[in-house]
Amino acid sequence: MTYDAARPATRQNADALLLVRYSGELTTKARPTRVAFSKRLARNVKDALRSLGLRSQLERRHDRMHVQFRTAEDAALAAPAIARVFGIQSVSHVEERPWQSLDDLVRQGIELFGESVVGKRFAVRARRIGNRERIPVSSSELAGTLGAALGERAAGVDLRSPEVTAYIEVGPGYAHYFREAMAGPGGLPLGVEGRAVALVSGGFDSAVAVWQLQKRGVALDYVFCNLGGRSHQLGTLRVMKHIAEHWSYGTRPHLHALEFEDLTQELQRACAPRYWQVLLKRLMLRAATLVAADRGAGAIVTGEAIGQVSSQTLQNLAVISRATELPIFRPLVGANKEEILRVAHHIGSYELSKVVGEYCALVPSKPATAARLETVEIEEARIADGLLEQVTANRSMFELRSLDLDTLDDTSLQVDTIPPDATVLDLRTKQAYQNWHLPGALFLEFAEAMRAYPAFDRSTRYVLYCEFGLKSAHLAERMRAEGLDAASYRHGATSLRKATTASLDTPGRD
Repeated sequence: MTYDAARPATRQNADALLLVRYSGELTTKARPTRVAFSKRLARNVKDALRSLGLRSQLERRHDRMHVQFRTAEDAALAAPAIARVFGIQSVSHVEERPWQSLDDLVRQGIELFGESVVGKRFAVRARRIGNRERIPVSSSELAGTLGAALGERAAGVDLRSPEVTAYIEVGPGYAHYFREAMAGPGGLPLGVEGRAVALVSGGFDSAVAVWQLQKRGVALDYVFCNLGGRSHQLGTLRVMKHIAEHWSYGTRPHLHALEFEDLTQELQRACAPRYWQVLLKRLMLRAATLVAADRGAGAIVTGEAIGQVSSQTLQNLAVISRATELPIFRPLVGANKEEILRVAHHIGSYELSKVVGEYCALVPSKPATAARLETVEIEEARIADGLLEQVTANRSMFELRSLDLDTLDDTSLQVDTIPPDATVLDLRTKQAYQNWHLPGALFLEFAEAMRAYPAFDRSTRYVLYCEFGLKSAHLAERMRAEGLDAASYRHGATSLRKATTASLDTPGRD
């Protein structure tokens, strides 16, 4: 049996081809929507390839696209990036061959898969694509015939968990052969569902929330309310730059950094401590609302989950939400921390967020867990008028994909060794200090240190450490502004403890 219909144009390099499958959500859309979404998807794929400096030819079809490269090496480099484009179900590095008969398909299958199945348990997965009336070979017939031929070399057939899988997708006059499909994120092409702003802190939750909303096609800018100085901002920039560079193809996300120090000081001066956390979150939502108006964004995204901290009880979230008229999306609202961390590992933000840790300058001893809106509004009215608008207007903006982080890093603020003449301050809780501290380190809890440092001896050299190095870097920055000689131990107490243990275990050390 032969088939003589016209085949696609001859490709320059048949083994430098990627087959990109659309997510199921695209293929079920009405034709006008599917066409518009697939055009946006192609634009985002091209942006991913430009970020790698690769040239390609892209061909869109009903439920997939073909991306042709000059070399197989270029295709291999491109595949992982394309697999991070939202709206894509999977990517396969395929070899395209023409065919006229079942014998052609089997002969080519043996040529391409014969060596890989030797001594292995295998399976053949065959399917027809395109106009099936123009493909006079059934999938089962092809799978059975090729499977029988390959079985002579293999250890056996295993359709459930094969060691090697031979995939064949047969179209009119051409066939694609491949061994694996690299999973994509699915969802919708980034940008097809409009724009929002996301409140981010650099921690695990906000980065994962951003990823989840981008997966639904929403383009984002980020709003960062800085509570921890230069180091906190730099850590957050690292996290969000990773998301921008690896998961935001087709958009140019900006991070809007607002200095919240004056607001937090005003909050502490004017308002009851038990409402600080709720009021702070409301101020952040108001700031995000102002940024959203500037950026043409129609919603706010947060990484809040019910019950995770005191400000995220159901009642407190309801009160916090009343600070803005914009819709608030909380994609993690019902997620367990373990689920959030699993996604953070998957998207590559985990290690970056782990260094940033959790930071808040306002930690009352007895925070309100069921705040009443009327009471919170009375407390909020005590905050000086115009301060939030001033802070928002003076914000810094960073275009993340072109940002050079090295130009922002103050390496002199952090140290990796403790000078012998330094006074070392442990800024953690008393319990953490009692469990372990650097020999000779003085205990001074962070909140107290933030109040006391202006009175420190200016002739003394200080090295500070905390849990992750964030609070200590913030205090060191503040101390330097007052003329004190201060630095933070990089990465905090865990890193310091490992370094100290390794030093004590060094052979020959007394």
